Amino acid sequence: MRVYVPATVSMLRDLVDKRELHAVGGTAFALTPALREAYASGDDEELSEVAMAEAARASLRLLADEAHSSTAPMYRRAVIAVDVTGATLRPDLDDAVVKLDGPIEYTRVGSVHMDLAEAESAVAKATDIVDAADLGDEDAEFVLGDAEDHQLAWYATQELPFLLDLL
Repeated sequence: MRVYVPATVSMLRDLVDKRELHAVGGTAFALTPALREAYASGDDEELSEVAMAEAARASLRLLADEAHSSTAPMYRRAVIAVDVTGATLRPDLDDAVVKLDGPIEYTRVGSVHMDLAEAESAVAKATDIVDAADLGDEDAEFVLGDAEDHQLAWYATQELPFLLDLL
């Protein structure tokens, strides 16, 4: 199953250095039967994009946590696309949520998706209001939308070490 794991730049560095990574809370997002049922239309590719968008939003929460514990966080959302076995569906949490039963092995990573530098300002603002947006604050939803308007760039696994060196 292809899953989308929310991450941060520091988590990507750990993945490269340690050759594996534990998803925070074992949480990832995927094209699940519940997600498919939630949409009246859309093919697998479109619905996989929905799952990735959910992972990108979860990445904002990880960035907010890092901002409280770091003096200079890098405000770029990151999502790791990885093929796993043993993911457990968790429709009780959300339509696209799955729980992983172990670490993400570097060799199973299909690609990495990350914001470009031009998104950093919008992402930094969004980390402060993501919870308010989820609770229905319209002003917060507008700010969150500015960040989500930025498309995540695609990187092949072999590009990741070089990409991180350039940051």
